[in-house]
Amino acid sequence: MEYLKIIAFTHQQIDLKSLGKLVICEQTLDDRLRNIQSELNIKEIFYVGTCNRVEFIFTSAAQLDRSFISRFLHVLDMGLPEEYMENFINNVSTYENVEAFNHLLRTSCSLESLVVGEKEILAQVRKAYEACKEAGFTGDYMRMIMNRVVKTAKEVYTHTNISRNPVSVVSLAYRKLRELNMCGNSRLLIIGAGETNNNIAQYLKKHKYSNFSIFNRTLEKAESLAKELNGKAFPLEELANFKGGFDVIITCTGATEPVITTEIYESLLNGETGKKVIVDLAVPNDTALEVRENFPIHYIEVESLKEVARKNIQERYDELVNAEHIIEENIKEFELVLRQRRIELAMSEVPRKIKEIKEKAVNTVFADEINSLDDEAKAVLEQVISYMEKKYISVPMLMAKDILVKNS
Repeated sequence: MEYLKIIAFTHQQIDLKSLGKLVICEQTLDDRLRNIQSELNIKEIFYVGTCNRVEFIFTSAAQLDRSFISRFLHVLDMGLPEEYMENFINNVSTYENVEAFNHLLRTSCSLESLVVGEKEILAQVRKAYEACKEAGFTGDYMRMIMNRVVKTAKEVYTHTNISRNPVSVVSLAYRKLRELNMCGNSRLLIIGAGETNNNIAQYLKKHKYSNFSIFNRTLEKAESLAKELNGKAFPLEELANFKGGFDVIITCTGATEPVITTEIYESLLNGETGKKVIVDLAVPNDTALEVRENFPIHYIEVESLKEVARKNIQERYDELVNAEHIIEENIKEFELVLRQRRIELAMSEVPRKIKEIKEKAVNTVFADEINSLDDEAKAVLEQVISYMEKKYISVPMLMAKDILVKNS
């Protein structure tokens, strides 16, 4: 694990509004990661962006010093003013080698989450990895890392009570919404049809809310969620023209600029003056600051859920300890798995070499002798050679692994 590195920007060091400026939209992710790979000599990399963290997991021989972090952010080219760059460099969390692996395991098991015990983070990490894998940014090493990440997370969720009565950002937001005593026929306007809004929509449906209007950049996804909720679907560009009214807006998109601007919000109000509710779970926020400051609204965002999340951590302290024991055991096991894999890779040339020796023996060195044999003798000889070939390939590999296990 000597080359595993992580550069992390999280809710623990950076306020969520600033953190949102590092969120990379899907359309530009491949180009940015490709630039990072080529400019910084990085072999494998994947990016994780959630409502409370932005992390880059990669392999590199470089030291994660201030100079490297600065160069990394400049090559990433997010168009940030220099004061923001300084803030991020001063508040970055870096992890190398075993410490990086430990951090990735803790993150995927939700021990580093804003809300300890929520399972969404594992799905988010896996989805992020799969996207980068399909784009060709990861290889065999990250495949092994992720296999162990999934194994460890499943063990933590199975063998501890850390996710009992699961609490997530979505469930906390729903609780806040319920505290406002919204009636069942409240007009709910949902912006974004991704995983987060799908999850909160399930809470609303379960508690008999029924008046939904769903907007999404991809209309098909809006239609899919609308069908499940028995609501109406619209393309996101039609948001400014919507005149159906609303009592609650629930928004979570991947936009890097506010979706709900003053102009759009005034249009959505359509002359209504009562106090509305906005549940904004996007990072960066989908709601412009001017809307939050200039209109009478109950505003629920990820940042406001932190205190509830801190209490959740205290309640789950004993389970944190149990989870950390499972993580420690998996790190020890994985170090052996890695060493075995190195042996496999180092000996990967053995089968080819043996086949070359066999071909030379049969076709050159002993060609005349073999040709003088009858068909039955040739068949027996071929069986003997094939048997010996397989053993010459498998026996050294098994012996090397056995020696490794005994000496570990």
